[in-house]
Amino acid sequence: MVQGMKTLALTLCALALSAVSAQAACYADYKAKRDDPLRLHYGVAEISAPCDQPDAAADELRPRLGSDGWSLLAIVSLFGDDGLEKRRDSAGDYYLRY
Repeated sequence: MVQGMKTLALTLCALALSAVSAQAACYADYKAKRDDPLRLHYGVAEISAPCDQPDAAADELRPRLGSDGWSLLAIVSLFGDDGLEKRRDSAGDYYLRY
């Protein structure tokens, strides 16, 4: 009985830790354009899609950008909190805007 309780407790701890890691922040840096006149921008956006699925990130980001007349050109990369600050200056006004 005691061994079964220990196993259950370890299993619950493992599940709790995996849930926390699954909810880790994920960001995409991307390139977008607007026509007439042609304008381009590089930006960084937080996404809820898994951080290993660029197609899902693109699907999530397209409507956000489209609401302001921008078209997504490419997802450059997906990354976590550790890559966020070093992209702030490059993204400028489009840092976490969408």
